Amino acid sequence: MAHVKIKHGDWVFVGDGRKALLLRNEGDPDLLDLRRVEVHEDDNPPSREQGTDRPGRTTMQVGPRSAIEATDWHAIEEERFAATVAERLNRAAEQGKFRHIVIVAPPKVLGELRREYSKKLQGMILAEIDKDLTHHTTADIAKVLGVRGV
Repeated sequence: MAHVKIKHGDWVFVGDGRKALLLRNEGDPDLLDLRRVEVHEDDNPPSREQGTDRPGRTTMQVGPRSAIEATDWHAIEEERFAATVAERLNRAAEQGKFRHIVIVAPPKVLGELRREYSKKLQGMILAEIDKDLTHHTTADIAKVLGVRGV
């Protein structure tokens, strides 16, 4: 992965469908010092714990009976969480909280976030990195970004 130049004051977002971590670089581009700005966690149990009904069935006038696919409540909640996080990033961009931001998330979450980015936020994104680093330390996140952390 190419070295990303994250300047002093720039933000790094690390998230997945359940956790969002906003970090601010208090160091410089060559020696990151990532500090926590905010952490958001969503209580999103698996679908089997969110819905108790069995999938419905339908009878067609011609042909066999078939099951209707069960609703994936877990996936729906992950999409909702991504939209909420994107709105938070949009507000921070509008308020001038950062000049640039690096987005680190799994591919599916990146796709959900992209749908919600404001034009202003889009212009502030330095890089999007498709990895799940939500359970890594800030030092590990800095390594992935191509620099050594403090």
